[in-house]
Amino acid sequence: MRKVAALAAVLTMSVGMLTACSGGSYCTELQNYAEAVKNLDIKDSAAVDRMRGEAKKLSKSAPDDLKDDWKIVLDYADKAKAANGDQSKLAELAKNDGEKIAAASTAIAKQAKDTCKVTIGS
Repeated sequence: MRKVAALAAVLTMSVGMLTACSGGSYCTELQNYAEAVKNLDIKDSAAVDRMRGEAKKLSKSAPDDLKDDWKIVLDYADKAKAANGDQSKLAELAKNDGEKIAAASTAIAKQAKDTCKVTIGS
């Protein structure tokens, strides 16, 4: 009886993890995003574009509880791209959106590590 209960618990947890990761594609794509943001220089338009591309993919397959966080990341990336490396515009963006992007990034990174076993950032 204990073996059946243990197996049921493992299956329930596995299904929950797969659901949270949209069948695994979200978790797989998170690794690409982690690489795109690794050592990201927000002044580098090409690097910001790579990050934006990965974030767009992830926002579509993200678990429902992270959809708003991904929207914040995408909005921030769009604004950073529009700044085109201009230090004063980037400083203003950090001042205006810094707290929002930090909270969203923290939520995404926590879920990535806890559910998908992917580390985003250092």
